[in-house]
Amino acid sequence: MTDATSTTIPAEPAKAATPTTSALRDIWKQFSAHKGGVAGLIVFVFIVLAVYVGPYIHTVAPNQINIRDKNQWPSMAHPFGTDNLGKDMLAQVLAGGKTSLAVGFTAMLLALFLGTLVGVVSGYFRRLDGPLMRLTDLFLALPLLPLLLVIIMLFRDTLRAAFGPETGIFILVVAVIGVTSWMHTARIVRGDVLAIKSQEFILAAKSSGMREYRIVLRHILPNVLSSIMVSATLGIASAIITESALSFLGLGFPSDYPTWGRLLFDGVNFLQLTPSRVLWPGLIISATVISINYVGDAIRDALDPRSLKR
Repeated sequence: MTDATSTTIPAEPAKAATPTTSALRDIWKQFSAHKGGVAGLIVFVFIVLAVYVGPYIHTVAPNQINIRDKNQWPSMAHPFGTDNLGKDMLAQVLAGGKTSLAVGFTAMLLALFLGTLVGVVSGYFRRLDGPLMRLTDLFLALPLLPLLLVIIMLFRDTLRAAFGPETGIFILVVAVIGVTSWMHTARIVRGDVLAIKSQEFILAAKSSGMREYRIVLRHILPNVLSSIMVSATLGIASAIITESALSFLGLGFPSDYPTWGRLLFDGVNFLQLTPSRVLWPGLIISATVISINYVGDAIRDALDPRSLKR
């Protein structure tokens, strides 16, 4: 009679976290430690959700005219009040947010592309550094607001005729803001590239015969990504403010195509009668810009190599 031998199954070793997962965890830990950044992220996400989901809850059409309800103060039927034509202000703020956020994100992407391209080329190729930096200094020296006004006055009617009143103005505003706001990104990226290209791993890549464009794509760009992301957050805020300023001056979108800046422009003449017409768009612009700035600060601190080492 033999004793049954019990076989033991060795426990599977726990899977080690990959370097990417560990780095993302560390970045999120540093980001979540920044209370202002977390609060800004919550506020910004709430604004974005309100702008894109709110119209399905508050189903009033933004251009619906009801003269009997004109110039009303906030009420249960109209939480943000109404304008001089009886249009619901909450519906207009939500509709205007789609345009303002779309302009902010699109102009930011254009400025980020131009700034990153100029910064990387200027920092990596020494012979192009001087001309590109002098071009950057030239753009920085230009008075941006008068330049924006001149460009819009010159090309507004042409683009309206070619693409329609809304699409034409959208293309013009995005192009103007993007082309005139890439300079700071270019200077920041150039400084990072100058510091990175003298590192040993770049010299090793050159010694191995790797082509220049592969070095830029595989080694330079990933190491300047943190600066690019910080510039992206700040670029959104800057683009929203610029679009609001242009619309406030009456040079942006048409009156029947609401944006936050356009709502401010239309409500100035009724400031004493219904101050809420100016209050709500102004508060939304301020909350959006401040929240994005706090998120940018938190991203900058989270991607700081010294913070990650600690």
